[in-house]
Amino acid sequence: MNILVINCGSSSLKYQLIDSESESVLAKGLCERIGIDGRLVYQKTGLDKEITETDMPTHKQAIQLVIEALINDKTGAIKSLEEIDAVGHRVVHGGEKFASSVVLTDEVLKTIEECNDLAPLHNPANLIGINACKELMPNVPMVGVFDTAFHQTMPRKAYLYGLPYEYYEKYAVRRYGFHGTSHSFVSKRCAEYLDMDLKNSKIIVAHLGNGASISAVLNGECVDTSMGLTPLEGLVMGTRSGDIDPAIMEFIAKKENLNIEEMVTVLNKKSGLSGMTKGGSSDFRDLQAEIKAGNQLAADAVEVFCYRVAKYIGSYVAAMNGVDAIAFTAGIGENVALVRRKVCEYLGYLGIAIDEETNLKTFGDEVTLSTPDSKVKVCVIPTNEELAIARETVALVK
Repeated sequence: MNILVINCGSSSLKYQLIDSESESVLAKGLCERIGIDGRLVYQKTGLDKEITETDMPTHKQAIQLVIEALINDKTGAIKSLEEIDAVGHRVVHGGEKFASSVVLTDEVLKTIEECNDLAPLHNPANLIGINACKELMPNVPMVGVFDTAFHQTMPRKAYLYGLPYEYYEKYAVRRYGFHGTSHSFVSKRCAEYLDMDLKNSKIIVAHLGNGASISAVLNGECVDTSMGLTPLEGLVMGTRSGDIDPAIMEFIAKKENLNIEEMVTVLNKKSGLSGMTKGGSSDFRDLQAEIKAGNQLAADAVEVFCYRVAKYIGSYVAAMNGVDAIAFTAGIGENVALVRRKVCEYLGYLGIAIDEETNLKTFGDEVTLSTPDSKVKVCVIPTNEELAIARETVALVK
């Protein structure tokens, strides 16, 4: 089966066409600046990337352009639209409604829409992409794969906040967690790679990218994760603050004369590694260059980032009463040896030892970093959310 995977944002759309039998990518790309001017990036596997500047006033036009590129006579990956057997859509927030992926019926779409206030920047955009695909491909089955679904196995002690219970009853205010597709994929692949029994395992997944989160996976099920009601909670990230004293919001808002929306924008878009370096880059290549040049703020930001990661890992060791394996993944986790080393240095009490030579030469490879005598396995497992979405889609429509 050929599965078209769609990840739709407010003004962008990422896509991959995946052959589910071989699990190979036939073509991939993205649409940018939807509703502004428009830019299509398309690449058939084995060929050079094609970039086309073209109007795409809506997501429907963007998806139409993607389809036209996929069936193009010269560089198309397929001959006709009929070769797309199903479409898998990333949906950010499923609330408490969805604990697994679902076929997207009209009733399901209404339920997803009810979660819009939990993810006002993401869910409406996801729905726009779904509706555009349904209009252009009315007979092709559509599946929704939720960022929050994998974390729905968390026990009440992990997801309830210390707030008046009525807010949970009335507004469903609780910890949901995100990056669930990645955490699910990586934890399963980690157990397989290390020849462990997933159903009898304790795995911590560190999904470290511009957005970052950690999960505790006990016997294949998530029992805790660092992001909360929104992706703002948890680790220090590229532009997000992560955990802070909530009273800081009122304190700064009064000092800077900001309203609540402006304050939340500060926490989401002007904080984290970028904010700590006075608006500097959150890219670890730039941060490491700045550290070499003697930039103390960059050094502080990296130390804070690694320290927070190590603290969360330690807390999840406690939550599971032990750990068998720690898997680093995503852009930073897969590619930044400095972060992996610094985090693991905090974990010596667990009997962790890593091979620094292997660590230094690992960039996006699936590899074991820990030494043979390490009491806990540490590895890098590249995430593949698109493949995970394709697998979930096949499982529901086959």
